[in-house]
Amino acid sequence: MAITPIRSEDDYNKVLKRIDELIDSKPYSREFNELEVLSILVEDYEERNFPIDFPDPIEALKYIMEWRGITINDLEPYIGTKASVSQVLNRKKDLTIEMIMKLKKGLKISADILIPETDEDVPIVV
Repeated sequence: MAITPIRSEDDYNKVLKRIDELIDSKPYSREFNELEVLSILVEDYEERNFPIDFPDPIEALKYIMEWRGITINDLEPYIGTKASVSQVLNRKKDLTIEMIMKLKKGLKISADILIPETDEDVPIVV
């Protein structure tokens, strides 16, 4: 297969089909090298055409809670009182930098998912 940029959905589907044909290639063979290059092209196409945004911080926190069986009471050491936890989860109160850092350390999760993605300037309260 001649390797060319992926410019359309049809190109994308053809490359995916070719990747399926090459998936069991012997490492460092000509086919394996082709597989590696095609995979890079697919990754680039997918990043441009199907971007995945960071989740909403509160939704991410709720998902982590459900996944790990964490209760509102379990979040009190990181966020404050049960009322404060409830206010954060109901979006009546914002997560502070201090809360985010405590959640990061205590729950061992990336602070990146707890910091909202925004184009606006976010004031930092010191």
